[in-house]
Amino acid sequence: MKIRKVKVGIKSVNSLLNEFVETCESLQESKQVKQDNGVYFTSIDAFRKAITPKRFELLQIIKKQNPASIRHLSTLINRDIKNVSDDVKFLEQVGLIDLKDSNDQKKIIPLVNYDKIMFEIAV
Repeated sequence: MKIRKVKVGIKSVNSLLNEFVETCESLQESKQVKQDNGVYFTSIDAFRKAITPKRFELLQIIKKQNPASIRHLSTLINRDIKNVSDDVKFLEQVGLIDLKDSNDQKKIIPLVNYDKIMFEIAV
């Protein structure tokens, strides 16, 4: 089985802005842009606020039990569906969960398409 990883790291706001400017300049000059597949936070505190124990539990349950919907996920972990839905939306926004429409248009399936989270901190 191939292990898929998602990279999570800490970068300063200045570093992120500089990378954004470099990318824009490269695009204007029709140069190839290096694609960085990762999720970055501005500090360890921001990471800790984003990846709470309950959100981490969601990632694990989604990966291991493949819930058929957000409602099914909330049942599996015995949490209110609104809170689970809010956490799933947040994790999707930061790139740690994918959401897929099911054949039943009312259901959204949460997916974790990686096996490991690699955490990097530049010093």
